[in-house]
Amino acid sequence: MTSRLMTSRLRKVVFPVAGLGTRFLPATKVVAKEMLPVLDRPLIQYAVDEAIDAGADTLVFVTNRYKHAIADYFDKAYELESKLEQAGKNELLAAVQDTVPRHVRCVFVTQPEALGLGHAVLCAKPVIGDEPFGVILPDDLIVNGPQGGGRAGALRQMAEAAIREDAGVIAVEEVPREATGKYGIVDAAPVSDRAARIRMVIEKPRPEDAPSNLAIVGRYVLPGRIFELLEKTTPGAGGEIQLTDAIEMLLAERPVLAWRFEGTRYDCGSKLGLVKATLAMALADPALADATREFIREWN
Repeated sequence: MTSRLMTSRLRKVVFPVAGLGTRFLPATKVVAKEMLPVLDRPLIQYAVDEAIDAGADTLVFVTNRYKHAIADYFDKAYELESKLEQAGKNELLAAVQDTVPRHVRCVFVTQPEALGLGHAVLCAKPVIGDEPFGVILPDDLIVNGPQGGGRAGALRQMAEAAIREDAGVIAVEEVPREATGKYGIVDAAPVSDRAARIRMVIEKPRPEDAPSNLAIVGRYVLPGRIFELLEKTTPGAGGEIQLTDAIEMLLAERPVLAWRFEGTRYDCGSKLGLVKATLAMALADPALADATREFIREWN
C-alpha cells in the first residue's frame, strides 16, 4: 500500500533569500531585498507570519555568505531591547521581541552559488529531511492572513488542501495572456473551485504556446521526495537547477494541485509592486488610511 504523501501538519518552511536584488540597486548593496519595508515591517516578516499561520515551527532561510541582515533581524537585539525597556516603551519593545514566537526556530543555510530556485531549495535538504514542507518566495507578498482580516493565509490554505487531497500544492494566479513568458504556466484539469490537477508545467512559454494563463507564484507545498528529484535534475542555462523541472518529474509519481489562493498578491520584486503593496497596507491601517486617501486625491 502506498504511503500518504502529506502528513497532518506542515512543520517546516523554506525561504530562498540568496538573491542579489538587482532591481533595487543601489539600495540592495547594503540592504537585503527581503528587508525592504512595506510600511514598518520588512517583506520577510510578512512571509514568516504566513508560515507560522500555516503551522510552521522551523523556518529555513537559504541565504548567501554576504547577507547577514536577515539573521540579525531575527536575532535578539540586547542593547536596543534594554534601552526600550528602560524608557518604558513597551509597545515598541514587544514589536522588536515578537518577530517570531518563542516556539519557532530559525535555521540559516548558505547557498554557495546562485544556481537557481531548485538548487536553493535543495540546500535545505539537511534540515527538512524527508517530510513535507512549504516554500515561500518573500518577493510575492500575499495579503489574506494575519494582515488581511484574520483569514487563512495562502500557505495555510495550501497546507490544508495538501492534507485533504494527499497531494503537492502550488499557488497559481491568472495573468494576462501576453505575460505568460514571465512565468511558469500550468496545464491543469479543474477538480474544485480553487484546485486543479496539474498535467504539465511549461516554463515561460510564448503567449501562443501557453496551455493556459495560470501562472505559478511564490508558494509551494511539496513532499520530501522532491529533493531526490532535484538531485536528478539536469542543470539548464547558466547551470541553474529549476524547481519546475523536478515538479514535472513528481507529476509522474504523485498528484500535484494548482491552487487559486484567496488573497491579493503584490509582486514586490518590482518597484511598482512594492509601491502598490505599501499603499494597500497604508489604506488598510486605520491610523493612516484617511491621510493616505487625501494624498492620493491630491495627486489625481
